[in-house]
Amino acid sequence: MRVEVDPRRCCGYRLCVEAAPDVFQINAIGKAVVALEPIPAERHDAVRAAARECPGAAITLSDDLGPAQ
Repeated sequence: MRVEVDPRRCCGYRLCVEAAPDVFQINAIGKAVVALEPIPAERHDAVRAAARECPGAAITLSDDLGPAQ
């Protein structure tokens, strides 16, 4: 699984950090960044939850087969 955060869409609400604190962090300008790569299989559910909860839809998930549904 690959994870990207679009800093233009990130609102800095930290919901992703709450859902997956080992995967996401907030940087110095208040935007989420991916802090763990590659994403271990046991964290995929938490990362999917973080993407669903993101109010700015700033988190994009994909795998080797293309964008996740």
